[in-house]
Amino acid sequence: MKTIVLGGGVIGVATAFYLRQQGCEVTVIEREPDVALATSFGNAGVIAPGYVTPWAAPGMPAKILKYLFKPASPLIFRPTLHPAQWRWIARWLHECDLERFRVNKQRMQRIAYYSRDCLHEFRARYPFDYGRSQGYLQLFRSEYDVELAQPALAVLRDAGIAHREVSAAQCVEIEPGLSWARQAPLSGLYLPDDEAGDCARFTRELRAICERNDVRFRFDTRVTSLDVHGGAVRAVRIESERGAETLYADAVVVALGVDSAALLARLGVKVPLYPVKGYSATLPVTDEEKAPRGALMDESLKTAITRFGNNLRVAGTAELGNRQTTLREQALQTLMKVLNDWFPHAANPTSAHFWVGRRPMTPDGAPLLGPSGVEKLWLNLGHGSTGWAMSMGSGRVVADLITHRKPEIDLDGLTLARYRKSRS
Repeated sequence: MKTIVLGGGVIGVATAFYLRQQGCEVTVIEREPDVALATSFGNAGVIAPGYVTPWAAPGMPAKILKYLFKPASPLIFRPTLHPAQWRWIARWLHECDLERFRVNKQRMQRIAYYSRDCLHEFRARYPFDYGRSQGYLQLFRSEYDVELAQPALAVLRDAGIAHREVSAAQCVEIEPGLSWARQAPLSGLYLPDDEAGDCARFTRELRAICERNDVRFRFDTRVTSLDVHGGAVRAVRIESERGAETLYADAVVVALGVDSAALLARLGVKVPLYPVKGYSATLPVTDEEKAPRGALMDESLKTAITRFGNNLRVAGTAELGNRQTTLREQALQTLMKVLNDWFPHAANPTSAHFWVGRRPMTPDGAPLLGPSGVEKLWLNLGHGSTGWAMSMGSGRVVADLITHRKPEIDLDGLTLARYRKSRS
C-alpha cells in the first residue's frame, strides 16, 4: 500500500515508522529542511501520562483572569476579531465543567499510557540516547494551586495511577537542587513512573531508523492541495525546488499540526484546532549539584523544567491570539523567573536559547485520530502540548486503522466523531 504522511514532526515520523513496520510504502512530506524543526523542536520533553491534563479544567477561567494582568503569567491572551478564536474559546469554556474534565482527562491518559507502552517496546528494540530521565515532580507554590489540582488528583486516585503527595522537605529529597531555591515549595506531587526526554533528538533518530527501512522523506516541500475524486483522496499536490508535482497514494495521513485545519477545510472537513503558542529556553548546565536531575512542573506558572543530559529546558506559557511565531518578552521573562526561583545557580541565564512554537490545541485536549470523513484520508493531529507524550501510540493507532488492523485501545472520544456528535 502506497501511503503519504504530511508532516515531519514527532507525530508524522512515528506514523511513518509504524506504517512501514506494517508493510506500507511510505513517503513523508515536510516543508522544513529536517524533521522536528517546528512544534516538536523546543517542547518541554515530558512524557507524563499521569500528568496529562486538559487545559480546559475547573477553575482555569478564574486562574486565567487572576494572572491576566500580572507580569509573570502562565497565559497571554491577545483578543482578535477573528470568529475562529471566539468559537474555540466558547467550546473550551464548555469543557471546563468538572464532569467534562474527568472524561477528557481519562481519554488523554488512555492514549498517553498506550503511547508510553509503545515507546518502551520500541526502545527495547532500538536503544539510543535521547536525554531520558525518570520521574516527574509538580511543585505547588500556594494553597490555591493545591486546590486547583484536586480534580486531577481525584482522577489519579480513581485510575490507580502511582503518585505521592509530598511535603516541601520531600520535594528536596527527590530533587536536591531545590536546596538552593529562592523559596521553598508549599508541597508537591510526585509521579515516579513518568519520564522525560529530548523530543527533537528522538525524532531525528527515529527518522534515521525509518530511512534504513526505506521510508522516503521529502524535505523543503510544501503541500499545496489534496486531489479528491469520488469522495476519496487520490493524490497530494506538492511544490519544491523541483517544481510542482503530484504524488498518488492509497492513503494519506494529515499530521501537519495547526496547518492541518486550513488544508482540511478546503475539503469540507472541519477540525476545531487553534494555535496556542508555547515558549521554551534551553541552557547548558553550569553546576551539576545545583541543577535538577529530572523533570519538574511549576503548577502556579505552568512551566516545566527538564534535564536533558548537560542541558536544561524551561518550557511554558500559553499565548492565545497571536498566530505568528515571534518571541514575546513577557513569556521569556516568565520562563527565566521560574528557573531563577527554583534553580538559581544551575545555569547562566545569558546563555539561554529561546524558542516559540504553535501547539495544535483542541478545546477538550484530546487529539483527533483516525478517519476524516473523506475516504483514504486519515487524521493524526490536535495533540496540543502533549504530542511527544502521545506520539508513538497515536502513530501506531493510525497505522493499524489504515492497514485494517484493530487498534489495541478503545478509540471512543479520540476521533473526529466526538465533534460531529456535539453538533447533531
